[in-house]
Amino acid sequence: MKEIIAIIGWIVGVQGALGLAGRLFGDGPWGLVHKWWDVPTAGYAVLLAVGAVLAFYGEQGRARARR
Repeated sequence: MKEIIAIIGWIVGVQGALGLAGRLFGDGPWGLVHKWWDVPTAGYAVLLAVGAVLAFYGEQGRARARR
């Protein structure tokens, strides 16, 4: 189960990072999220943070399972 949480975290984090980077450095957000929803810049930052937390949680669980 932790592997699935880690994968979801990585995907959400990457989409948040792409959207945030596109808003800050490009003409508009990058990635797939902007194709379905109109997310503000702060929303992409939240997606990045939530994805990082989920990925960290999942990776820690996998590391504990290896021990």
